Amino acid sequence: MKRTLVAVAASAFAGAWVATLLTAPPGAVETSAGAQEHVAQNSSAPLSSRQIAPDGIAPDGFATSRPAPTGFAQADNFDASLSPDERANIAVYEQTNQGVVHIDTRSQRNDLFFLGDAQEGSGSGSVIDDAGHILTNFHVIEGARQISVTLADDGQYVADVVGVDPTTDIAVLKIDAPAASLHPIAFGDSSRLRVGQKVFAIGNPFGLDRTLSTGVVSSLDRMLPSRNHRKLKSIIQIDAAINPGNSGGPLLDSRGRLIGMNTAIAARSEQSAGIGFAIPERTISRIVALLIEQGRVVRADIGILAVRPTSEGLMVMQLEPGGPAEQAGLQGPRVVRTQRGPFVYEQVDRSQADILAGVDDTPIDSVDSLLTVVESKQPGDAVTLYVLRDGKPRSVSVTLDADD
Repeated sequence: MKRTLVAVAASAFAGAWVATLLTAPPGAVETSAGAQEHVAQNSSAPLSSRQIAPDGIAPDGFATSRPAPTGFAQADNFDASLSPDERANIAVYEQTNQGVVHIDTRSQRNDLFFLGDAQEGSGSGSVIDDAGHILTNFHVIEGARQISVTLADDGQYVADVVGVDPTTDIAVLKIDAPAASLHPIAFGDSSRLRVGQKVFAIGNPFGLDRTLSTGVVSSLDRMLPSRNHRKLKSIIQIDAAINPGNSGGPLLDSRGRLIGMNTAIAARSEQSAGIGFAIPERTISRIVALLIEQGRVVRADIGILAVRPTSEGLMVMQLEPGGPAEQAGLQGPRVVRTQRGPFVYEQVDRSQADILAGVDDTPIDSVDSLLTVVESKQPGDAVTLYVLRDGKPRSVSVTLDADD
């Protein structure tokens, strides 16, 4: 059973802006007013070590992508009146746009007694190999009963879900399409990105297929709120215009290589305000390989179910019965029962609970910092917990289990 570590007193995501997921209802937009209405209808969706890709070729296991071209913007292929910048834009688009797909979903909202109306949504995705694997966001397909993928040649295919990872908002689909209709997008290397570098976003904003927008990397290593009080890390911030429907589409470098997946915008109204976010390729490469190989991401688990932040660290509030932490001797609060006449009273004595201050060489001050360290390990690895018990420091060795 999947276990989730939570903070007993979790604070809300702070900041003047909010991250808005970019899933759009299907259908073309006829007027700007209509577009704004579509966005408002979709505003309730919650936000949900790497394999280097040498020479623009995606990692082994899910990649038969073509290498990125070397100098594909040849002068004799373009009108002489075009500027070098325009030629580069055209070259990137012509190289990659056929690898961008339109994803439509249908789900059904039910109540206790009646079937609800069918719910529809749409998003974007990228063809990543000749076998028909499609990369997109988990939130694009979350809760969908039917998923269809439309390719650049207008061929429409029913998609099967290969695997999803809600923690990183990544999903892999598969379609049974002829190899001639598939145009995989080559993977680049997001670890080499620099602020100011030009980027290209292609997707289906408001249902408008394979729309190109350009911009630059505005910042690196941003964090976005995710599920289970987690954070998406190493996020790329861009100023290229992205809107509902762009979710799951590729973020490309000037060689036409996938360096990220467009995921969210920061705005007060859910339209692009020039601040967009993309999951980096280095995260995508690692997670996609696992999803294709085993259908899910198996993370290490420490067996701590709930904690309470304190000035000294994380107070252990609940342990998984028989889990790794309990077996290693970690302690949570003690329940004291007192009987007065026919009544039994229970009181929680937190003075007996361990306070977790660090794991191995890393200080711990939040659920996210704890999970980041634990999930960097493999099931079966041993970690050393540094705890305070009765005000005295001690170390406890814990052998991690699999979070299944």
